[in-house]
Amino acid sequence: MIKLFPTPDREKGIFKRLRQGLSKTRTSFTGRLDRLFLGKKEITEDLLEELEEILFTSDIGVATTQELIDTVQDEVKRKELKDPQKLKKVLRDHIISFLKTPPVEHPSPGTGEPLVIMVIGVNGVGKTTTIGKAADKFKSQGKSVMLVAADTFRAAAVEQLAIWGERVGADIIKQATGADPSAVAFDALSAACSRKVDVVLIDTAGRLHTKVNLMEELQKIHRVTGKKLSGAPHEVWLVLDATTGQNAISQAEIFNDALGVTDIILTKIDGTAKGGIVVGISRQLKIPIKYIGIGEKVDDLRPFNAEAFVQAIFD
Repeated sequence: MIKLFPTPDREKGIFKRLRQGLSKTRTSFTGRLDRLFLGKKEITEDLLEELEEILFTSDIGVATTQELIDTVQDEVKRKELKDPQKLKKVLRDHIISFLKTPPVEHPSPGTGEPLVIMVIGVNGVGKTTTIGKAADKFKSQGKSVMLVAADTFRAAAVEQLAIWGERVGADIIKQATGADPSAVAFDALSAACSRKVDVVLIDTAGRLHTKVNLMEELQKIHRVTGKKLSGAPHEVWLVLDATTGQNAISQAEIFNDALGVTDIILTKIDGTAKGGIVVGISRQLKIPIKYIGIGEKVDDLRPFNAEAFVQAIFD
């Protein structure tokens, strides 16, 4: 298969879209930093207190904010950092290091077996849309894709997934509303193996009567797929809505404890001024960010790149 490498013009276009998508965060976060440092000659306790407030209100999170402030204070005490104008670069470098989370170890599919990806998250975060956009990316790489409608509680979710399947040219496995989601997943893997499908994306429910019920249902799907295909699901993607801020971190902790998340997808980054949530989640959970959603278009689901993300906010 021929690999197409981005041309310089295409890369500029991609970065421009990313920068546009992060404009609210850049205005809120970097704009406030610039105003804080403007005209300052030394790093005082008052300046650090204001910096702490800016970091926290950008939804970087309490623990990550404290870690950044402690690091800066140590550098000031050791007289390695004196100039407020250099403080911005120090913050930038530390944030990039926080975002470079190593991949979570997970099994690979056996020879001739599909890569099975279970996609989880609460209703309304953009799970089904993310699956459709991810399917399009896999298809563009020349891979065959199967979509699995395991959110059997909502007819609308099945319909939306079917529309995406038709749009991107992916097979879809679905059953009647109210069917056992685990049975749908099991049947789908049987079909995927017989059809020699490359990638299977399993859509799941985001709301049951209680949180316990939801986690038990998801764990059952996880177990059943593993029984059908050793090592499956090979990846567990958690989709989070960036506009929910700190609540997204709480959701991530609950889902990760129950299922062992391998990758995080943050949607609606373009709709919030608190893009700092990307930093908080990455640092606190040590789970890599796989994609960020910066718009409605199919190619607005962007593979996450720490340097490009920080550059788009800081520059």
